[in-house]
Amino acid sequence: MLRRDSLPMRSIVMPFLVLGASIAAPPGASGQLPGGGDSAAVVAPPAPNPAQQRYLQGLRTAGRGVAQIKTGIDRLNRARGGRDSTQVKVAAKRLTGYCSAARGFIASGRGQMDPVAYEPPTRKPARVLMVQLDSLSLSAKDCQSAKGMAAQLLSAGLVTRLRAYDSALADFRTAIGLPNK
Repeated sequence: MLRRDSLPMRSIVMPFLVLGASIAAPPGASGQLPGGGDSAAVVAPPAPNPAQQRYLQGLRTAGRGVAQIKTGIDRLNRARGGRDSTQVKVAAKRLTGYCSAARGFIASGRGQMDPVAYEPPTRKPARVLMVQLDSLSLSAKDCQSAKGMAAQLLSAGLVTRLRAYDSALADFRTAIGLPNK
């Protein structure tokens, strides 16, 4: 007697399930586009050349610095929520440390980024992204030199610069054909 979960029963039923699924599938589900083209050939952006890879590597390094600043601002905002003045002072001093580390990452990555690596339509967003990184680096320098004083003013300025950087990064990613996060 064959049970439902036995191997012989599965070997008999599986081909019928596959056949039924292939018959029931709509015509467009087979990977073919209505125009006759294949869907696998539609998505892939071109591979970057060595200069573009260097630019992207620099952007990755600078992105680490941006993440440092975001972490410092997040810690400061969480400390402000607790209303403990000691924690706010400690978080403000940590923010200056994060800004110091961020400046090193941004300067290191920025040195590798040359917008000439891209063709003219993509070159403009690459250049705007570099300008935003320069602006963020200068703000990080001010934050670093403040040594925890006037944390409210510094974090507000950094948040404004971070928003501009995120916008420029989204424009650049769109220009080179990458999805935005």
